[in-house]
Amino acid sequence: MKEVLELVYWENSIKDYLISLAFMLVGFLLLRLFKNILLHRLKVAVSKTESNLDDIALQVVEKFGIPIVRVLLIYWALELLTLHSKFDKWLHIAYGVVTLYFVISFILTLIRKVLEAQVMKQENGETKLRQIGGIMVVVNITFWAIGLLLFLSNLGYNVTTVLTGLGIGGIAIALAAQNILGDLFNYFVIFFDRPFEVGDFITVDDKKGTVEYIGIKTTRLRSLSGEQIIISNSNLTSSRIHNYKRLESRRVLFTIGVVYGTPLEKMKRIPEMIKAIIEKYEFTKFDRVHFISYGDFSLNYEVVFFVDNPHYHIYMDILQQINFDIYEQFAAEKIDFAFPTQTLVFNKSEINQLVK
Repeated sequence: MKEVLELVYWENSIKDYLISLAFMLVGFLLLRLFKNILLHRLKVAVSKTESNLDDIALQVVEKFGIPIVRVLLIYWALELLTLHSKFDKWLHIAYGVVTLYFVISFILTLIRKVLEAQVMKQENGETKLRQIGGIMVVVNITFWAIGLLLFLSNLGYNVTTVLTGLGIGGIAIALAAQNILGDLFNYFVIFFDRPFEVGDFITVDDKKGTVEYIGIKTTRLRSLSGEQIIISNSNLTSSRIHNYKRLESRRVLFTIGVVYGTPLEKMKRIPEMIKAIIEKYEFTKFDRVHFISYGDFSLNYEVVFFVDNPHYHIYMDILQQINFDIYEQFAAEKIDFAFPTQTLVFNKSEINQLVK
């Protein structure tokens, strides 16, 4: 038996092959036990916690961590053997490629899962998930570029020369595409600072519309008249944006004019009439009513109240009903609304001249 174990094939004895195989099998067995027992218990434990970050970490470990350990076990088992120089070189290269692939995939998946978890906590989270794709494109390019440079460095290439060339080329590209890069940077500003989100109704300068899509370079609005408005992200972040979706209450101010000759007692009762009308509606908060001025043809009252509801239709319905009630109340009290009038006074001689 001993003689059989001492037999040598390709510079390794049977004993060496068995040790390498045993190392690999024991490692796979321990890894299986970890997955079926320890990892299962960890899943049960983290499922009871409020945070979902630990759940994400376990999912990523199961998807990429375990394959990485399998690759390491195979690599270490083969390293126990005496290998031909060319085979050993290609083994190192293959190990580096596979390990780098799993490590970068592990990091990118973890980043994406964390971003998705944070977005889903926000309002309209499912709609915002589409925005993560633009961020992940940039993140993927960055990490894979870094990984490629690390791989080339391990192979013995002079990465400094490559970086110098990329730096010069990068400056030239940046100068040529500074507008695109500016829009890309502002896309990150919009995503993380969240001045508006998909579904918000916003005003940008003289443009109004509902946000339909936030892209890497442009944001698209659907206007009230139906057409699509496309605005670059740089223009958006440098403009004054009115976000009506985040409106908590609306301040309403309007004036009412009554005719000259309205009795003083009725004029004094007008503020109380209007106050009673406003206060009877839900979402309204009365502020003030004042007799403010003597107009050219009317006695003017200024009315101010708030509608504690952001929806425009509800605001308009309430304002319309209040106007109806004021009209009805004034009619019942025989208070006349003023309208533009002009009184001309002529003397007798002027009348005679006009008749002639």
